Amino acid sequence: MKLTFWGAAQTVTGSMHELTHRGERFLLDCGLYQGRRKEAFAKNSQFPFPADSVKSVLLSHAHTDHAGNIPTLVKNGFTGPVWANSATTDLCQAMLRDSAYIQERDAEFIMRRNAKHKRLELNDPDLEVVEPLYGIKDAEKALEQFHVLASSHAVHEVADGLFCQRFDAGHMLGSTSMMIESHSAQGKVRLAFSGDVGRVGLPIIRDPEMLPAADYLIMESTYGNRLHEQTGAVEDKLEAVIKRTAERGGKMIVPAFAVGRTQQVVLMLNALMKQGRLPSIPIFVDSPLAVNVTEVFRRHPECFDEEIMEYLKLGEDPFGFSRLKYVRDVADSKALNDLRGPVIIISASGMCEGGRILHHLRNNIGDPRNTVLITGYQAENTLGRKIVEKTPEVNIFGEPYRLRAEVVKLNELSGHADQLELLAWMKPMVGKLKRVFLVHGEFLPAMTLAKLIEEEYHIPVTVPARGESFDLI
Repeated sequence: MKLTFWGAAQTVTGSMHELTHRGERFLLDCGLYQGRRKEAFAKNSQFPFPADSVKSVLLSHAHTDHAGNIPTLVKNGFTGPVWANSATTDLCQAMLRDSAYIQERDAEFIMRRNAKHKRLELNDPDLEVVEPLYGIKDAEKALEQFHVLASSHAVHEVADGLFCQRFDAGHMLGSTSMMIESHSAQGKVRLAFSGDVGRVGLPIIRDPEMLPAADYLIMESTYGNRLHEQTGAVEDKLEAVIKRTAERGGKMIVPAFAVGRTQQVVLMLNALMKQGRLPSIPIFVDSPLAVNVTEVFRRHPECFDEEIMEYLKLGEDPFGFSRLKYVRDVADSKALNDLRGPVIIISASGMCEGGRILHHLRNNIGDPRNTVLITGYQAENTLGRKIVEKTPEVNIFGEPYRLRAEVVKLNELSGHADQLELLAWMKPMVGKLKRVFLVHGEFLPAMTLAKLIEEEYHIPVTVPARGESFDLI
């Protein structure tokens, strides 16, 4: 068995790892790389291998940076199955269609803007054509290739002599870690793939499961050099920033991943409203994807933890309350720009790289009464990262805007395990591990965690660069 790292190698986005078994090529995840527009388009559109040579994709979960580039793979000739569990498959039904729609709409928006600036018609041959990465037809075709796996822990034969067993990763609805076993003339090799490891005690979903013994481990390292703040104080912090913004008469703009993070934020707002701790201000979830995803959440109670099951037993909707409105229509979304504060607007994407959040940021980041509340990790070179770093001026749709709004980050909401949590999660595998590969982390966090693993567990660790290959024997 041979392993080659193409995505999420010394970076956090674009998860994609190539596995060669008996001469056949398989992919662990196929995610979108997010960052500078031109660089991201080049990496996402051009695969380092023929797409039609891929036998199948083993998908860990539905987040864009793990699943969002499957339609491009299909567009380029991939015809094999995408193996995923039921919840992940249902989430991808919503997510991939939405991603394709955003790709098409953003390309059209930029074309119209460029035409206006150059005083040209859209069909003028002198106007540079902006192509979407993929479109709705590509997403629909990709979704036809999804194959739903059996329940958690069942062993599935992916190909002749290649087996996969899945475990709850505790990162988001349907997220899994995998144990992959290869049988060949040289013997058996067991490879563990963490996917994204969640945290104990996160709301909505069950806690991450630990995996049995393995020969090799691919593990994420997003927070490899950091410890999270205690989750107990997050509601107090959220209450304080909402009240502070409301007293200024401002709007609170919340970029949030439509899959997982939006539902977390809504659940907390629901609890704070029930406790009478928030002012009576309107709250909007402005994301068709988040609306669709929330419906998927409701269809998969098998993934819920005890807290959410209590809501259901009482006949209550954890993702709905009187002050909350879900927005689907474009006209209703545009109308939010005319609202005066105080108001809370939750919208996607979580890293501010596309979708309706860009329009809300464009209209609101210049007003010091407003707040931008960041609720998740922001990858290098994304607009979200620039906002977190409080860059005085940021580009949105290619135009500069002054950042005058207050910026607040809720680190407590992270769905990724921190340094100590990762060390604890991998501990049951330590006895047999020959090597650990750290991915899905920027270079410094990954190297910091690598040093700790080597010191604590005396196992060699590699932080692979893009294109590096390793024989697993």
